[in-house]
Amino acid sequence: MASAALPVQTASTRARWRPGRRFVTYVCLAFFVLALLFPFYWMAIVSIRPDRDMLNTHLNPFYPHHWTLKNYTHLFKDTQFFRWTWNTMVVAVGSTALSLVASILGGYALGRLRFRGGNAMGLGMFLAYLVPPTLLFLPLSQIVQRFHMGNTYWALILTYPTFLIPFCTWLLMGYFRSIPKELEESAMIDGAGRWQAMLRVVLPLASPGIVSAGIFSFTLSWNEFLYSLVFMSTTPMKTLPVGAVSDLIKGDVYFWGSLMAAALLGSVPVAVAYSFFVDQYVAGLTAGAVKG
Repeated sequence: MASAALPVQTASTRARWRPGRRFVTYVCLAFFVLALLFPFYWMAIVSIRPDRDMLNTHLNPFYPHHWTLKNYTHLFKDTQFFRWTWNTMVVAVGSTALSLVASILGGYALGRLRFRGGNAMGLGMFLAYLVPPTLLFLPLSQIVQRFHMGNTYWALILTYPTFLIPFCTWLLMGYFRSIPKELEESAMIDGAGRWQAMLRVVLPLASPGIVSAGIFSFTLSWNEFLYSLVFMSTTPMKTLPVGAVSDLIKGDVYFWGSLMAAALLGSVPVAVAYSFFVDQYVAGLTAGAVKG
């Protein structure tokens, strides 16, 4: 039986189908961008909407018919928003730096060195990340109380790494494995020690993975709620997520405009961090996922 001839895709056929594929691609990207930016748009219009328009069903909820800066004035003058933002920045930067140092050393040891039980330790490190933080804050609260660190920055800087280090170590372990060992061995042959080879050869090549781990740690530290709620008891020491919820929700009264203003302004540092390091972040996560 003669076999049917397969259609040959010529250059004219590819050119004829290319506009259609491009149109579908742009439509999908436009839908994705709209879905991604809609929460920020909603926070922005609610933050400038007067209280009388909040529950007015006769107005278009997606368009601010009237606008005011009263919600921002209330947030800046009647709350400790700037103090909360400073607390969050200090805690996020401190816990991120501590987590990166520990994760780089642990990821390098598990990814570049060969010793008994290394694979099991790498798997256990990743499984430790899956432990819910709600199970850890009870024993951690006793440790914080015993060392008299309650209501201080150290209470959060030293407890946040408990859920940051496991994932960052696993991510960097996979990225370190993607770097050829011949580069490090060549440096050691030329007279460099293990530390010099790591600092001058491996770490510069692993900068995308380190940036990815840093952004991941900074984002989780910035948005963390439970530990800050438990370990920070006074209003001046609260972080931004806890402070905004505590002072802008009074019983059953919600200051929606000020809440949305705080949420919008609180998302700016994370958005800026992603916009500057998005290429390194994607490269680090991709290499870590493939090699890990």
